[in-house]
Amino acid sequence: MLKLYNTLSRKIEDFRPIKKGWVSLYTCGPTVYNYAHIGNLRTYIFEDLLKRVLEYDGYKVNHAMNITDVGHLVGDGDEGEDKLEVGAKREGKNPLDIAKFYTEKFFADIDALNIIRPNQIISATSTISEQIEMIRILEQKGFTYKGEQAIYFDTSKFPDYGKLSGQKLSEKQTSRQEVVIDKDKKHPADFALWFFLTGRYQNHILQWDSPWGKGFPGWHIECSAISRKALGQPFDIHCGGVDHIGTHHTNEIAQSEAAFGVPLANVWMHGEFLQINSLRMGKSEGNFITLDTLREKGFSPLDYRYMCLQAHYRTQLNFTWDGLEAAHNAVENFYNRFSEFREKISEIKDINQKTVLEFKEKFKMQIENDLNIPEALGTAWEVIKDRTLTARDRSVLLDIFDAVFGLGLTDYFVRHESAIPENVLQLKNDREFAKNKKDFQKSDELRKQIEALGYEVMDTPEGQKVKKKLQI
Repeated sequence: MLKLYNTLSRKIEDFRPIKKGWVSLYTCGPTVYNYAHIGNLRTYIFEDLLKRVLEYDGYKVNHAMNITDVGHLVGDGDEGEDKLEVGAKREGKNPLDIAKFYTEKFFADIDALNIIRPNQIISATSTISEQIEMIRILEQKGFTYKGEQAIYFDTSKFPDYGKLSGQKLSEKQTSRQEVVIDKDKKHPADFALWFFLTGRYQNHILQWDSPWGKGFPGWHIECSAISRKALGQPFDIHCGGVDHIGTHHTNEIAQSEAAFGVPLANVWMHGEFLQINSLRMGKSEGNFITLDTLREKGFSPLDYRYMCLQAHYRTQLNFTWDGLEAAHNAVENFYNRFSEFREKISEIKDINQKTVLEFKEKFKMQIENDLNIPEALGTAWEVIKDRTLTARDRSVLLDIFDAVFGLGLTDYFVRHESAIPENVLQLKNDREFAKNKKDFQKSDELRKQIEALGYEVMDTPEGQKVKKKLQI
């Protein structure tokens, strides 16, 4: 049975969906004002692994994700500029043009990482009416108050505020003394639901009519409105990064449960940080690495995906270039071994059904143990090395496992095992002739010519084989 760590209960629980055979999953999407860095992308890889494990277990997954294109301020405590306006000023463009560009770039990145796209992708700006309606409900139920700059959620009216982080409201005030507190806020943890066009926001480019005048929504309200619209309330699983626990997800819970009187989600899951030089990776930390950065240094996005598979989603992962190099070598080896097994798939041997079943059961037990992907990856390497298995057995098992890993083994095989060009085949034949004549110097020269054309030649007991080199 699938077991998942629930941040809300702080323990690993048996997963039981609300509707048999179906899982409703909500994942916090990007704020599209800049490129996603690989620390951001680690969270999306974790969420993709969760989705793949759910599907591996036979569930149908209804996956929804938001796109934040308004309302996310530079600081989580309602301070600073709207990030979309920051991006617009930086590039001299309209905020919606900024949002469109970085949304497209984000999806190009997750496609390159073999992350399955959500079933529903909903932007904040397309759900303004739903957000306004939810604020009206909160207002009617007495959970809001009006300040000079915004409509605020009154956290003192919600007794369970902070239950996700385990932090009491009194502790919240102490821990957030550094936040610039709006003079109209009754408590520093109170958060904006709707900003007015006044003061620092009087020239905000994105604005809508509302019962409280022209303005724009706060950051937290969008996820509550979008998830309810897409999945209902409650839904099964809500995911995000650990940085969302203390503020964003805590505020989502407060406003959603205050408005509708039922839980927002039954299970809350969070992916840990990616670090570099023992510091959290982020734009403000100045250690901003994107997928394009990896490509410029000769690495594939799937090298990075493999690197992430090696660490459990609830443990911090320290990024190093040496570590990525090791992941690249492992991926290349993984692809090549799988290709070798696929080439021999027609070999006639007795199938070791008992061992195959044992490996499948072991893999399933590992992925169902709170997504223990590192152990499952170890099992895949055991399959590669187990000589009691036929090539067919190993090929089939690795293909099954890759439904979770998402490394695209079969796609790689199809893409790279296509017909070899005639000039490469001629060089291979010339090399074989040179080897038979024991002209090893000529043989080495021909090998280098083959490699220069993007192929590699291997000497096997069955003779020479040529294959296209892994392209990164």
